[in-house]
Amino acid sequence: MTPFDYKKEYKALYLPKEMPSIVEVPSMQYAAVRGHGDPNEPDGEYGRAVAVLYGISYTIKMSYKGSRKIEDFFEYVVPPLEGFWWMEGGAPGVDYRNKSGFNWISIIRVPEFVTEEVFAWAKEEAQRKKEIDTSLAELITVSEGLCVQCLHIGSYNEEPATVAKMDHYRREQGYENDISDRRRHHEIYLSDPRKVSPERMKTVIRHPVRPKID
Repeated sequence: MTPFDYKKEYKALYLPKEMPSIVEVPSMQYAAVRGHGDPNEPDGEYGRAVAVLYGISYTIKMSYKGSRKIEDFFEYVVPPLEGFWWMEGGAPGVDYRNKSGFNWISIIRVPEFVTEEVFAWAKEEAQRKKEIDTSLAELITVSEGLCVQCLHIGSYNEEPATVAKMDHYRREQGYENDISDRRRHHEIYLSDPRKVSPERMKTVIRHPVRPKID
């Protein structure tokens, strides 16, 4: 049987067009690590967080080949890395000129069969096998709701142009920005920057919105 692929099964959420669109995002659960600082820092906090997330995610994915039998388990493709981003001091959105001021929650979606107990086991197993500190990892549920999103092609530093296009579109459609301390700037990474040149990288950018009230 072909492993379940979230990107293919939920194309509206993971494979949008280069033109902005309005989407209702359902509640989903994620493996998550929270942190602060420049994601490009060599051997930095962000890189360690990503390693932890992949370690846990692949431990769950491959569990069926070991002694651990998870109730309702199904084979699946590990979904892409994602992240929520905001600035130090509570400023809405992100300032790409000040990456050291970034706050972030790095996330990877996990299937519905992953309970707190399963997640705790995966953390322990990944820490033992990968020799990484998984203590900061947590299982979270996020309900994003109404959002505007768009596929960005290019380097991360060029994202403001796509965000401007999204802002223009949502104003035309009668929506206003709803970024807050509860609803964040969201990115989904469809490309591996180690393997893809900056001008070809694909990233989904998603912002929370609400209907504009005149």
